[in-house]
Amino acid sequence: MDDSRTLSATLEILDRLIGFDTTSALSNLPLVEYVRHYLASQGIEAHLDASPDGSKANLVATAGPRVEGGVMLSGHTDVVPVANQQWTRNPFQLSRSGERLYGRGTADMKSFIAAALALVPVLRDAALRVPVHIVLSYDEEIGCFGAHRLVDYIAANLPRPAFAVVGEPSGMQVANQHKGNYGFETAVRGREAHSSRPQLGASAIFAAAELVVRLGGMAADFRRATPDAAASEFEPPYSTINVGQIDGGTAVNIVANECRFRWEVRPVPSDDPRRIRETLDAFAASGVLPRLRATAPEASIETQPLFALPALARDARSVAEQVVLQSRGAQRALSVAFASEAGIFQKAGIPTVICGPGSIEQAHKPDEFIELSQISDCLAFLRRLAQWAAGH
Repeated sequence: MDDSRTLSATLEILDRLIGFDTTSALSNLPLVEYVRHYLASQGIEAHLDASPDGSKANLVATAGPRVEGGVMLSGHTDVVPVANQQWTRNPFQLSRSGERLYGRGTADMKSFIAAALALVPVLRDAALRVPVHIVLSYDEEIGCFGAHRLVDYIAANLPRPAFAVVGEPSGMQVANQHKGNYGFETAVRGREAHSSRPQLGASAIFAAAELVVRLGGMAADFRRATPDAAASEFEPPYSTINVGQIDGGTAVNIVANECRFRWEVRPVPSDDPRRIRETLDAFAASGVLPRLRATAPEASIETQPLFALPALARDARSVAEQVVLQSRGAQRALSVAFASEAGIFQKAGIPTVICGPGSIEQAHKPDEFIELSQISDCLAFLRRLAQWAAGH
């Protein structure tokens, strides 16, 4: 296929992909079924790996020989909600104005998926020496739950890839490191009492507030610390902690018997998120919980993990970085602030970098868009990866 036909095919596929409302709270099955049928029409068999409840699925397809040493192109199918956003156009209908294409997922990250699918006829006819795998995951936006399942599926069913490219919106820049993202929920249980006699109860809200303040202190410690060299390219160049949700109590005149808060840690690659969790647990066990149990022996403080996205660490020996930099004609890789499935793949032993069309500045916003030139750049990049896989 020539460049103009491939671009036209990409836009046709993107139009279909944007039309599927794959907000994380909904199913992605209609989208992956569409992709599966499209690939079948190109002579490529795709396999679906369903989520535990069967409402969603990852998709895995291979073009070329089933041998080790290929490249894996990874994209997520879910998008963030549009509720309470002021869109000036239908978010689930691709529209164009000048050189911009609008719609939920245009930047993050259905354009990369559309480009990879549009190149399938090229891959099919390229006499590939090693395979090109296309993997699509679910629930990236809420914790990369699909990607965690993908690594097990890949290990059991695919020849081991030489490296992976995650097509998150990086402006087609090559990124070789990002922070991790770990989410937690802490539940504090105390005892109710009439607010006129608080000494008879144990306030879960006061206890939770102490824990939140302690997290704030740890966040301040990160800000004051001197960043290591590997983290210096991040903005900010240190690990961060955020408490994003808190809920507790039933009425203003009742001592609260329960309070929950959700918090996250975004560590630089050199910081261990377990240390932060352990520090909070130790503070709760030694300082906060004994005071609760002085009047409420049944009181408890429990922290449970919600999701875990490992950081992507720079690896100067990475074949992914070498091949992708060469394919992009770039001299060096950059760092990005957002997390992705790249760290999960790297932790599973698959060298991984990020390189995808669109700007993260447009992701998650109303009137999300991508520049047409970014899609063209992505197609050119994927063609060069196909040439690498063909041994040219």
